[in-house]
Amino acid sequence: MTTSQSSAVWNGNLMEGSGMMRLGEGGYEGPFTKASRFETGDGTNPEELIGAAHAGYFSMFLSAILSESGFPPVEIRTTAKVHLGEGPAITLIELETEAIVPGCSEKVFLDHADKAKAGCPVSKALSAVPMTMSARLSM
Repeated sequence: MTTSQSSAVWNGNLMEGSGMMRLGEGGYEGPFTKASRFETGDGTNPEELIGAAHAGYFSMFLSAILSESGFPPVEIRTTAKVHLGEGPAITLIELETEAIVPGCSEKVFLDHADKAKAGCPVSKALSAVPMTMSARLSM
């Protein structure tokens, strides 16, 4: 199996400082600040990156499960809303997925989406956080 690596550097104190995050071998490199994390500011934040990782892996995992069952998807779109609450703490992750899967019934799709949520490695890694999922087929 593989090992992936990302990095971050923070300069200064929380209120006035800033940082830079780098994913992998430079697939993304960008700034983050207190404003981009707790308010509305330029740059990204750790919660957005967690959401992107979760949405991406969940979509791939669901695709694999559907394909193995004879229902290869045309497209799977997933959004992961990562809620940051007091503490600060991640308090909730909401997965919303919509897929185009020819020949697949709603019931079979929902069963497979539930399996993907339970088996996705990122879902498992984040299992300490309450997680919801809504899934639907699109035509």
